[in-house]
Amino acid sequence: MIDAARLKESWNAVAQHGDQVPLHFYATLFLMYPETRQLFPVSLAAQRDRLVGALGQIVSDVDNLDALVPFLQHLGRDHRKFQVVTDHYPAVGAALLATLAHFLGPRWTDELARSWAEAYDVIASVMTGAAEDASRTEPPWWDAEVVSRELRTFDVAVLTIRPSHHYPYRPGQSVAVETPVRPRLWRYYSPANSPRVDNTLELHVRQVPGGLVSSALVQLVQVGDVLRLGAPVGARLTLDASQGRDLLLIAGGTGLAPLRALIEQVAAEGGRRRAVLVLGARTARELYDMRAVLELRDRLPWLTVLPVLSDDPLRGGPQAIAVDAARRFEPWHEYEVYACGSAEMVHGTVKSVVDAGVAPDRIHYEEFQSHQYPPAVIGAANVREHA
Repeated sequence: MIDAARLKESWNAVAQHGDQVPLHFYATLFLMYPETRQLFPVSLAAQRDRLVGALGQIVSDVDNLDALVPFLQHLGRDHRKFQVVTDHYPAVGAALLATLAHFLGPRWTDELARSWAEAYDVIASVMTGAAEDASRTEPPWWDAEVVSRELRTFDVAVLTIRPSHHYPYRPGQSVAVETPVRPRLWRYYSPANSPRVDNTLELHVRQVPGGLVSSALVQLVQVGDVLRLGAPVGARLTLDASQGRDLLLIAGGTGLAPLRALIEQVAAEGGRRRAVLVLGARTARELYDMRAVLELRDRLPWLTVLPVLSDDPLRGGPQAIAVDAARRFEPWHEYEVYACGSAEMVHGTVKSVVDAGVAPDRIHYEEFQSHQYPPAVIGAANVREHA
């Protein structure tokens, strides 16, 4: 029988060793099962943190199946795009147990080993079952051709891509993207459009300092290149068509993308609610998509657009951050509030909205490091390059 308390206690002890844990795990895995090395990117730097994070999440919820099972099912489905198959799971389990034994030393008893082995068997069973179920209805990934590329600023590109076959997503969801230039590295982006008849997606990509995938997508990818897309994920920024409250959309940087998709969704549903888009940027140059946004405003009478600059010495007039400018649309409790941008921007916006008395279930934002984008345990790293 799995002893949840002992699993948590032993994992907490192992986690105290920090980076040494994933380093030992991967060294053990590749030494025992060298064929697994091809599943991973050349550099494991980003992957190390995500291994520990995922294991910590699993252990913390080991006695909360309502939270753990969906998390594991998502991991199982998601790992299909890394070309992980059922035969890989025993190898990972063996390396994990060897790593735990190494760091626990004399505390690693036969009883504890059995408890961890049983827990891992459950984890592997749920993940492989979810992967098998997903394989009956969708591919492990979608190939998508780049059909246009616009460099809007030196560090922001807008890519229009066309998946090879129908890509089933909802506005507000995110898509894991891999480019052949950076094999086995996947990064999440949110399409800036609602589903189109021609099946194309528009991705807004900002080059993040040190971001291997974002740099490749902005600087290296060209029309005709073929990217890979993982299955769409996330529901925190999606819109429930059955509720008709007006929308207050607060965007920073390329966080505009999913919120623009929501505007398109409202238009497709007949424009039966008002929407206010507050678009924040440091300088006018960073308002990279204003032409498309203003075109939407001009043809959608229910849409209000307010661009806000926080730090542009070349522009006169008052300067503010987006959430402060949004105060002219108070009381906020009349709206469904959506916020998307950098972690700092989102956290500040959410705090202001909560302080204003808006109910938590009316505030929609991505929780960074949340279940929505779980880190990979045995495949390449999933990271959101988003600002």
